Amino acid sequence: MGDLIISFSNWIWGTPMLIMLLGGGVILFFHSGFIPFRKIGHAIRLLSGKYDNELAPGQITSFQALSSAIAATVGLGNISGVAIAINMGGPGAIFWMWISAFVGMATKYYTCSLAIMFRGKDSSGEVQGGPMYVIEEGMGKKWKFLSVIFCTAGILGLLAIFQANQLTAVLRAVIFMPAGLDGGETSRFILAGIDLGQSTRWILGVTMMLLVAIVILGGIKRIAAVASRMVPFMVALYFVTVLLIVFNYIDEVPAMIWKIIEDAFTGNAIAGGAVGAVIITGARRAAFSNEAGIGTAPMVHGASKNNEPIREGLIAMLGPFIDTIVVCTLTALVIMLTGVWETTEHDGVRLTLNAFEMALPGIGKYLLMVAVLIFALSTMFTYSYYGHKCFNYLFGADKADYYNYFYLATIVLGAVASLDVVISLVDGMYAIMAIPTMISTIYLAPKVKEASKDYFKRMKNV
Repeated sequence: MGDLIISFSNWIWGTPMLIMLLGGGVILFFHSGFIPFRKIGHAIRLLSGKYDNELAPGQITSFQALSSAIAATVGLGNISGVAIAINMGGPGAIFWMWISAFVGMATKYYTCSLAIMFRGKDSSGEVQGGPMYVIEEGMGKKWKFLSVIFCTAGILGLLAIFQANQLTAVLRAVIFMPAGLDGGETSRFILAGIDLGQSTRWILGVTMMLLVAIVILGGIKRIAAVASRMVPFMVALYFVTVLLIVFNYIDEVPAMIWKIIEDAFTGNAIAGGAVGAVIITGARRAAFSNEAGIGTAPMVHGASKNNEPIREGLIAMLGPFIDTIVVCTLTALVIMLTGVWETTEHDGVRLTLNAFEMALPGIGKYLLMVAVLIFALSTMFTYSYYGHKCFNYLFGADKADYYNYFYLATIVLGAVASLDVVISLVDGMYAIMAIPTMISTIYLAPKVKEASKDYFKRMKNV
């Protein structure tokens, strides 16, 4: 089964998917009139809450929506995903993550504007947003099969298995193994008849499940409240730690930036110098990192108290910039400056862990552990909401809460599964979700263009 999942993921993330996400994003970038560049200042000013309307339909504020979306994107995709990208595609994959992020800003501008423009109601009468409602309300009932495809893939792709897997790896490496309480993958440590080498993952999985349950069973308002408090702290902690490391190697930074750009067009760092493989790796990891074009962020932005579709789209487009251009780049520099990507066989978060420990001996691994703990938990909170909405759409609001229990159980499974299978399952489902999202976004793009002209015309008179 694991080999089948990995093969499917590699197949679906071929050239057609690359063309759809990157090509579609480029089309939207030009169609928008370069809004990600021209209007980023206005987007930042909107975060002040000056234009918030408490009486507008929805459950959370636009800032809480952005915080929840960033909680899901600024996380292990930045810490572990970047390491996986460099490991699989070399430094050049980071360049293609940058390109994906800039076009992803345009994609998110459109998808999240549409999430407000074409909101629907679930079976309980609650106002909801997301690609499934955009398709049904904006394109018509005859396209509903796309909504069903999106939600079916969302139920599986938006599980917290990757976060559980990588958080478990960090805690084992930093705490359990040094204390002699985890014998690694093969050797075993027996205490009171309990095989700790085997049970550590299960113990951590169950603990994570209980922590996540406390938050997600309280619904989107509790998730958004927790995320809006955790996100600024976790970004600041990680940002300061990474800047300390980069400053220690400041003389080598220009050479590393050049290495990223050079390798993007030569593929020298991977076997055979396959530039196509570098581009695909960068696009896959960017999709996992900032989720532009996948359709997750529109679900949470569609729940914001906002009657202005364009305003929500502008706020949402800040996500890929913060996530990929800033945080992913800093992570990549740490991994490259320390040289661990060339000297270790570790993958995922353990590669980043080695880089932090080499750059800040004694404290680096603990700082990263705290960041990973906060990143992983905040992402788990938000993902539960995404999957819950997909389940709600397919089976009705009265049955949606059953999804939470399925979601919580899979956290334990993620903690004990192999990284290759986990990342391939998520990648595969993300690709399936992207198909209906990008079709509906490009189909309805003229509606966003028209609304953009009206909005910025009105803003001139404010």
